[in-house]
Amino acid sequence: MPNKAIFLDRDDTLIEDPGYINHPDQVKLLDGVAEALIELKAMGYELIVVSNQSAIARGIISEKVLAEIHDRLKQRLAEKGAYLDGIYYCPCHPDGVIPKYRKESDQRKPNPGMLLTAAKERDIDLSESWMIGDGERDVEAGLRAGCKTILINSPSHQRQLEPGAAKPNYEGVNMREALNIIKKYHRSSGKMETQPAPAQRVDQQATEDEAEQYAIDTTRPQNSQPQPKPAAPAQEMAGRSTEQLLNSILEQLRSTRRAEMFGEFSIMRLMAGIVQVVVLFCLLIAIWFLTSPAERGNSVLIALGFAMVLQMMSLTLYVMQSRK
Repeated sequence: MPNKAIFLDRDDTLIEDPGYINHPDQVKLLDGVAEALIELKAMGYELIVVSNQSAIARGIISEKVLAEIHDRLKQRLAEKGAYLDGIYYCPCHPDGVIPKYRKESDQRKPNPGMLLTAAKERDIDLSESWMIGDGERDVEAGLRAGCKTILINSPSHQRQLEPGAAKPNYEGVNMREALNIIKKYHRSSGKMETQPAPAQRVDQQATEDEAEQYAIDTTRPQNSQPQPKPAAPAQEMAGRSTEQLLNSILEQLRSTRRAEMFGEFSIMRLMAGIVQVVVLFCLLIAIWFLTSPAERGNSVLIALGFAMVLQMMSLTLYVMQSRK
């Protein structure tokens, strides 16, 4: 039985494109790429990169450096559990400075040569395969090879197709959406599920969890009814969990309160308390002088004066403490 494949452009599809990549350290995976490739592989697709590399013809990099760049790409993917089945590239360009590669080639996209070569070498059914890339040449190469096509048209690199350019079958903003488009295609064509489910989503942004739930729902026979599970053990466990949670919250509040109580102590508060006691003492002396049969008017005024000054000091200390 022939294989099926996802043909992938490299730059701005799998990795960031700073221009002409000329060093392995420039290889940076785009978000979500590895996860999307893992799922596509699980769906039975071979993962094959097909990339124009005119930098070789232009003398910017050598094929040895290109091999190192592709080794780094494989390494970055492997670190996240994703793997490629093959990498095909075309080093030719009519305006190249390297005589060996200064020519047009049927391998260079938008020509479908790389896809046709891979299909022949790897026994791939192109009608069951997809071409995913960020440019018109990727779309045209895929269509000419007989594949379904997805144009990656991210908001940060928005592209307007030229009049008369090949139109992709689908468009997405990144590899995550490309994955969801392919999942949706399989659902709508009945290649993954035997019958539609009521919860089927039709938008291209269906999430992985929704797709998984959809698969679970459709695997249940029509006449079968879900069996109720005993609720008592679950309720007991929920009750115990709730009690433990409440006890934990209570203990946390107690410890927080203790911390606040100890945190309230300060030298200023202590001094303010002492001054307040002296104020009360001065007031008591003033009252004693007033009730004394001897004439001590000046002493009363002095005691009240001290009390007022000390009271102001006490208030000042409290205010300073409250602003800390």
